[in-house]
Amino acid sequence: KEWKGLSECLALYPSSFSAAEVGMIESWEKTWKLNTSLRDLADQVEKIASINGKLKSALMYPAMIVIVVIGVVMVMMTMVVPKLLEIFAGSDNLPWTTQILIAISDFFVYYWWLFILIVVGSIIWVTVWKNTPSGKYYFDKILLHIPIFGMVTQKIILSKFARVLSWMLKSWVSIVESLRITSDAVWNEVYRQRILFLRDDIKKWLKIYESLEGDPLFPEMMVSMIQIGEQTAKVDEIILKVADFYDEEVDNTIWVINKLLEPIIIVTMACIVWFIALAIMQPIMNLADTISNT
Repeated sequence: KEWKGLSECLALYPSSFSAAEVGMIESWEKTWKLNTSLRDLADQVEKIASINGKLKSALMYPAMIVIVVIGVVMVMMTMVVPKLLEIFAGSDNLPWTTQILIAISDFFVYYWWLFILIVVGSIIWVTVWKNTPSGKYYFDKILLHIPIFGMVTQKIILSKFARVLSWMLKSWVSIVESLRITSDAVWNEVYRQRILFLRDDIKKWLKIYESLEGDPLFPEMMVSMIQIGEQTAKVDEIILKVADFYDEEVDNTIWVINKLLEPIIIVTMACIVWFIALAIMQPIMNLADTISNT
């Protein structure tokens, strides 16, 4: 009603509308293509939301399993195992497995508060550290090097980078401004700084593929596709196909992870139960052998 542009109004609510979305709407307002382009934006936002959901689902399942396993172990060590180990109280020459089990059980019984304090303190420390500039950079760097999940995270970031950059270029936003907005959209500090470095290279009249060539953060396939796009003046179309490719890769990787996690969890729980059973039964069997020999 105050005759402000739609993009100008949306920019007042950064928690609801990203810089990439505001920048594209601003560009479309200038080219008088807002009505048709908003439908394209809706489709792309849905794909981005799907990508973020895949990452959360890939990390949520193993996190919940770890929490359940820790809870089960704590209950066993504080309520079940102490009752079973009472029969060995005061015994000498216990097997090493039984001694370890007794030590773990005593820790959970008498020092459970220390365990909770360590966990809560670690979470608070990581949260505070992650909010510092250097902490965020190294935290995001660690995420990229986690086995299996780091690979999934990298593919999701590359898909988001390619998709957002394609939107911006398709909307006739300058390459320098497009890279600035894209750097804020990838949410990973390592990639954000690398994209800003790429932006500086573009200002020096380097091509995108020349700046990214040989960088481990950007796979050779992606760099080659960008090179083809720059040579044919179709960067926006080609990197959008790259984004679709990485979306499929994420789907396949998450499917494999979910299939592999089930047997891994079963084997882990079996090993825990086997160790507890061995620690309890071994001294009983040794006692039975001693009585038999006597």
